[in-house]
Amino acid sequence: MPTVSGDPHGFDAIYRGYARLVARWAARLGGPEISVDDVVQDVFLVVSRRLPEFRGEAKLTTWLFRVTEKTIRNVRRQRRRRTWFARLTRRIEETAPAPQPTPVEDRERREAADTFYRILETLPEKHRNVLVLHELEAMSALEIAELLGMKVATVRVTLHRARNAFLAKLEVRS
Repeated sequence: MPTVSGDPHGFDAIYRGYARLVARWAARLGGPEISVDDVVQDVFLVVSRRLPEFRGEAKLTTWLFRVTEKTIRNVRRQRRRRTWFARLTRRIEETAPAPQPTPVEDRERREAADTFYRILETLPEKHRNVLVLHELEAMSALEIAELLGMKVATVRVTLHRARNAFLAKLEVRS
């Protein structure tokens, strides 16, 4: 993977090497309502501005994950504000997309994904992040611990609690 130091095209190398990973994180952490392309663009805008400040004390992937996580948090906050404002001004119908007919299989898949992300969104951020990284990104507890700056035992406990909370909420919906 690209390095930050010694490369005159550091940002370009980082973008080429990590854009897909950031996009995957954004899609999985953000859910279906979030525009992955917009999040990736926002993340790399931050990276381009903040790259000179990166000291290399943490792994580059850890730093990129943190930037992605904060960007997703900001997008969610903005979306909640827009929803609140739309309710306040009673223009929800104008902001909601018109439903389009889809095949049955596509509809079932979307409903399952929506349910998954709705439940995922209700989990505490720490649980959501660990669950996404382990279950969707297929990262080991050690990799997650390094990425999030946690102890491996803490990751395992958090993952156990996150799974239990997720399954309990899934049973309630069923």
